[in-house]
Amino acid sequence: MPAERLQKIIAAAGIASRRKAEEFITGGLVSVNGQMVTELGTKADPEHDHIRVNGKLLHGPERHVYLLMNKPKGYVTTLKDPEHRPTVMDLLHGVGARVYPVGRLDYASEGLLLLTNDGEFANFLMKAASHVPKTYMVKVAGTPDAEALARLRAGLFIASERGRRVKTAPARVRVIREANNPWYEVTLIEGKNRQIRRMFEEIGHHVEKIKRVRYGPLELDVHPGKFRRLTPQEVAKVKAAAKR
Repeated sequence: MPAERLQKIIAAAGIASRRKAEEFITGGLVSVNGQMVTELGTKADPEHDHIRVNGKLLHGPERHVYLLMNKPKGYVTTLKDPEHRPTVMDLLHGVGARVYPVGRLDYASEGLLLLTNDGEFANFLMKAASHVPKTYMVKVAGTPDAEALARLRAGLFIASERGRRVKTAPARVRVIREANNPWYEVTLIEGKNRQIRRMFEEIGHHVEKIKRVRYGPLELDVHPGKFRRLTPQEVAKVKAAAKR
């Protein structure tokens, strides 16, 4: 087998995404044949070299698994939580492989979440976030006026995690249910942290509920807390959507 970059080998083995694998390498947690490796350009042959990640011997590529989960409210989309809150990993049973979330839904949000052990696939989707439309059902407190909704559709400045203000891409916003606390269908082509909540806060309305119902060609079709495997055809469609 030809030599490949270490981060690609680690990602293919289902240990972590390629980005996380690069952090393992630069952090001195990867060794090849007993020698610590910290250079990202380093290559190895997974069939002949002994590769260890954080002291554990790396075995060959795992069979790739792709899951669609309906994440319930009150779970975090991380492998472990320092605050000891439930994580989506607690909902996985009988998968037969170590998977991890692709992107995230915050603690109070629910809906469609992808999980996989295919680091290449996860990395590809994260980089292609701006190409894959994601649709959410959103309930807000109070009724935004037409001018406020127009600002959401056109793109507006919101606070980022680092405190800077960044402009959102244009969004599709459609009224689903008119009420004192109405529901909207919101489709984004990007994925800034807590973006929908910050968008509505910017126009003066608190978000009460968020549920992601579509991710590219995939639709939410399992009950809360449940998951199913994606078919090879669905995986191909997601990859195709990310390449557009």
